[in-house]
Amino acid sequence: MIGQIFKIHSDFYYVNTDNGIIECKLREVLKKAKKEVIVGDYVQIDNYSKNNSLNFISEILERKNYLLRPKVANVTQSIIVTAVKNPDINLEQLDRFIALSEYNKIKPVLCFNKCDLEGSDEIIAKVKEIYSPLGYDIYFISALYKKGIDEFFEILKDNVSIFYGSSGVGKSSIVNLLSSSLNLKIQKVSDKNQRGIHTTRHCEIYSIADNVSVVDTPGFSNIKFDFLMPKDIEKLFREFNINDFQCKFSDCLHLNESDCGVLSNEGFFSPSRRNSYEKFVEEAKIYKEKVKNSSNKTESAVKYNQGKNITKISDVRRTLSRKVQKQNISEEYND
Repeated sequence: MIGQIFKIHSDFYYVNTDNGIIECKLREVLKKAKKEVIVGDYVQIDNYSKNNSLNFISEILERKNYLLRPKVANVTQSIIVTAVKNPDINLEQLDRFIALSEYNKIKPVLCFNKCDLEGSDEIIAKVKEIYSPLGYDIYFISALYKKGIDEFFEILKDNVSIFYGSSGVGKSSIVNLLSSSLNLKIQKVSDKNQRGIHTTRHCEIYSIADNVSVVDTPGFSNIKFDFLMPKDIEKLFREFNINDFQCKFSDCLHLNESDCGVLSNEGFFSPSRRNSYEKFVEEAKIYKEKVKNSSNKTESAVKYNQGKNITKISDVRRTLSRKVQKQNISEEYND
């Protein structure tokens, strides 16, 4: 039987199948092969029985995509939730979530919550000016007054959607509105520092309808692009695809180079997007320096053979097998 893991707790894997939810353990062969199994994985189940707990995951099927943070597989779009106010909107943080989605080749959808708060009209107009020309799907809602929820629900159909966003922006509140059967824990934004309080503790897939699944994730904000080369950052910004872009240098980073096609075009970036791009490139430069300075290579302690990770044994600690020992004794005896 094949199903999708929607929750992992301790050593138990909860799999959604055509015959309902099945609690499984992992086969020892997968553990020894150090196969990583995460939420969202489609898996093969052996020894299936409703009357006992002897259900085992024997195979992990090929993934369509894989997100490192949070660890989840086979999602089709990312819902980036941002509060218009309380906490105040952070455009750089929003750009980080967008760039992370672009890096993982997952369609980003921008959802702005708390649009009922006073003074939000000016912020909404600013958001439209920045992101509408880039072709992103944008939704303005109020989870408190259920404004725009029905329209927002349409974008979720026929998708497995992961919810991104900092703590306190209303991710869990929105998911609760989408299904009456869910009751995710929520808390107010801290009055002391105007920051959200973590309520979601783990990654889990919720089936809201037959064709609608959402992934609620712990809020996080510490996203840095210190794992890419500086030149790769432009792949995360749609401006380079929609503009008639021409640059004199193939290795140009579009920061302060002369005769740069980006720098000569004042309308290429909005000020906030320009600021985000420059910061991401600077973070990528840190990674480039690390790669440049890491000239000392160390041999891996693990080798890959016939689909398995096998621990290497050094010559000092390696012992002869009994068969070889007997052969050596036999040779000595014959001599």
